[in-house]
Amino acid sequence: MTGFTPAPGAAPLSRMVRAQASMETRLLLRNGEQLLLAVVIPVIVLVGGVVGAERLGLDLGGRRPVDVLTPGVIALAVMSTAFTSLAIATGFERRYGVIKRLGASPLPRSGLLLGKVGALVVVEVAQVVVVASVGLALGWEPRLAGAVPAALLAVLAGTFAFAALGLLVAGVLRAEATLAAANLVYLLLLTGGAVVLPPASYGALGVVARWLPSGALGDSMRAAFLGGTFPVVPLLVLLGWGALATVLTVRTFRWE
Repeated sequence: MTGFTPAPGAAPLSRMVRAQASMETRLLLRNGEQLLLAVVIPVIVLVGGVVGAERLGLDLGGRRPVDVLTPGVIALAVMSTAFTSLAIATGFERRYGVIKRLGASPLPRSGLLLGKVGALVVVEVAQVVVVASVGLALGWEPRLAGAVPAALLAVLAGTFAFAALGLLVAGVLRAEATLAAANLVYLLLLTGGAVVLPPASYGALGVVARWLPSGALGDSMRAAFLGGTFPVVPLLVLLGWGALATVLTVRTFRWE
């Protein structure tokens, strides 16, 4: 007969973070609205943008529309998950007391945040695969030499900046206000934030759009896949937005 030896105490932090990330990922993928933002809208924007630009003869600096739009739509997909989806999910977790109850569990706040980041990374990998596959089916010819490390840094910096902004919004507004604000900001940045189209497409407003987190993330992805270059300035802009939003979030976030 084998005796049972109890092992009281909390599980290791790494195991708790993996469990939290797994749960966050499942909740995100089960939500129809989140899937709409994460996958459906970026794919529609990519297909519609490429077809429309080719029929209208839109000038994108002498480059093929699919080569310009695909990196921008990958940036849009990262923005949708790291900002809009995270803000809405966190806002309603505050409303329903989920975060408050997690505070009474052995999972520390750092573990909760790491779990959310892990879920974001998993979803973003799936988004990049889907959008890149659609782009390749449309004829996308990315410049791969030097592109992968630059694009990876762009995704990480963009996730940092937009996740910090999403938590800032979710930490100070009520759930319904967070839902409205996150969707409104998403639409504004989609249409005027130079994330899908280059800042030069916006005329004089492109000077401002280049310094927005959306414009910086779009420029980073285009620099990586169009020129195979390391986007120093756009990455610094993203890190600046992320650092500013992190400081404000730490000072203002309300856990309940």
